[in-house]
Amino acid sequence: MAVAWGLRDVVAVETRIARVDGERGELVYRGHRAQDLAGRASFEEVAHLLWTGRMPTEAERQAIAAELSAARELSPFVGDVVDALPPELDAMGALRTGVSAMGTGRTPTLAEAVRFTAAVPGLIGRRWARLAGRSAPRPPAGIGHVAYLLWMLDGVEPEPARVRALEAYMVLTMEHGLSASTLAARVVASTRSDLASALAAALGAMRGPLHGGAPAGVAALVDSVPEGADAVALLRQRVARGERLMGFGHRVYRTEDPRAAALRRVVVELAGDEPWVRRALAVERAALEVLEEHRPGRRLRTNVEYWAAAILRWVGVDPSLYTAVFSASRVVGWSAHVLEQVEQDVLIRPEARYVGPEPPEP
Repeated sequence: MAVAWGLRDVVAVETRIARVDGERGELVYRGHRAQDLAGRASFEEVAHLLWTGRMPTEAERQAIAAELSAARELSPFVGDVVDALPPELDAMGALRTGVSAMGTGRTPTLAEAVRFTAAVPGLIGRRWARLAGRSAPRPPAGIGHVAYLLWMLDGVEPEPARVRALEAYMVLTMEHGLSASTLAARVVASTRSDLASALAAALGAMRGPLHGGAPAGVAALVDSVPEGADAVALLRQRVARGERLMGFGHRVYRTEDPRAAALRRVVVELAGDEPWVRRALAVERAALEVLEEHRPGRRLRTNVEYWAAAILRWVGVDPSLYTAVFSASRVVGWSAHVLEQVEQDVLIRPEARYVGPEPPEP
């Protein structure tokens, strides 16, 4: 029997949540193309879709928004846990610890999914404020989930255009099939563990640089090409030295990542005159030209991390928080998978082939 290292191309579950089609460049959320939802549907509407299987009615949209708003307040215990963490612990480590502290041991439910999704911006914002030596902001009740996240990070009311941009990003990154973090969540859920444990496992996987750290690398790539410089020449030198161009190529997509195209559209519409956005467009064009020269036939196209970096930078998210903000959207997909795993109630237990030494013959 052949070994599928890393479980590549192994079908482990059947899911109704999302389909990722790498050849056609499609990401489908329960029958809806994700790129069609970005910029047109709210965070709350798409969360309802992933959790329940259908877009909400207006009454249901208001209800899920109210439930998220009502569940934002962290308990004194969880707040104390986050405040007590050492300053050298990164944002993802703090978020994972805060989520663990929220655990109840109860069977995962939709209400639990709402509770954890609602709390993640508060966990990130409280930790960020603590490191800055100030109290956590207290945004007004009733504001949307994405506006709440930005308010928790900045301490002031966010501009509507920045809310729209970040909302498009969060809609497009809520779910992406059986990624490493999603598999980790489903494995834990398959043991009939609680949602906090499954989400902590997902956050642990997302913390790894091979999974959640790419947007920061993209920002560094764009920053390394001065405005007005010969971007093609500079990137040729990097590729010749064997350096990777962050934000290009994808393990699944063999065409342009549909999320990248949607985010580029949003960025250009809302912030096309910003100098850094203009530079990102120029670097993208140059990178695609250089990659085609040096790696013809590899179909290395722009991926979601490239334009995610542009949006996160424009809306003012600190690079140290990029992966945590990514997780604030992906918690919806993780929890949807956990709920589906609970329905299936099958223990995920693959085999391993032993290749070590054998004991001596008796």
